[in-house]
Amino acid sequence: MSVVATQVATKGLRLQDLAKQEELLASGHSACAGCAGTNIIRQVLLATGRDVVFSTATGCMEVVTTIYPNTAWRVPFIHSAFENAAATISGVEAAYRVLRDRGKIKKDINFVAFGGDGGTYDIGFQALSGALERGHKFIYICYDNEAYMNTGTQRSSATPLGASTTTAPAGKVSPGKTQHRKDMTAVVAAHRIPYVAQAAPHNYRDLISKVKKATEVDGPAFINVLSTCPRGWQTKTEDGMELTRLAVETCYWPLFEIDHGKLKINYKPKEKKPIVEWLKIQGRFKHLFKPENEHIIKELQEETDRRWDELLRKEAAGLPYI
Repeated sequence: MSVVATQVATKGLRLQDLAKQEELLASGHSACAGCAGTNIIRQVLLATGRDVVFSTATGCMEVVTTIYPNTAWRVPFIHSAFENAAATISGVEAAYRVLRDRGKIKKDINFVAFGGDGGTYDIGFQALSGALERGHKFIYICYDNEAYMNTGTQRSSATPLGASTTTAPAGKVSPGKTQHRKDMTAVVAAHRIPYVAQAAPHNYRDLISKVKKATEVDGPAFINVLSTCPRGWQTKTEDGMELTRLAVETCYWPLFEIDHGKLKINYKPKEKKPIVEWLKIQGRFKHLFKPENEHIIKELQEETDRRWDELLRKEAAGLPYI
């Protein structure tokens, strides 16, 4: 997609117009109140349209949208195993190319694999890396809620330092997870695919425009989307969009894209907020405010600052993200 086309597409994302589009994820699914995952799906479908095939890994969004014998999906949907959503969609895309070349399918179809951080950062990484290396034309979207939420809030490699989970609980022995989160966006960018981005659902123009760009590239695309989880993050149901906004305003979760190797930061806060503003409204971090654990907040702030400064430096110098 050209720069001019991108600008036109972004300007056309008016809330009034989007509200008139067909809803391709039906209401009545069983997602928790305040879950950002279904909001992300709806925004993605606004960008892809009806001509799309979804492959979704086992996880929260698969469970809440496809409880037998019902489905909330109004587009073709494949439930993959936890570890192979990318492999499944790459097989479908390969079959499509054969049928298109034989003249049996004439319309353009988008292919999307969708998984949480457990099915992306960890269990599904092998299948994802392979599909990216082979160059299939598909979009992989990770809804990153920073733990294995569907099975009881176990830590994943996306879980941030200091967060309390059921497998890394905060207590006398440990102050929660003792490692920083994996930079999965950088890991995917190292595959040198055409398009990689980070997004957040509170900024619908940014997320939808990035999905639209991803549909236009000739090859794989990856979009990492921060997804709030009221149960796992121990937050109020109504605070979901505020939490993703604060993650961006603190630069914990920067909004940027890597379009054919060119890094662009999509949003730079006028006044960068301290990470404590994001931490203090989440129960999973409440133990960090005890005197003996406050050094972890300092370490989180330092790591956030380091990554943000590095991102700014690379963009200014015209350097690749990885």
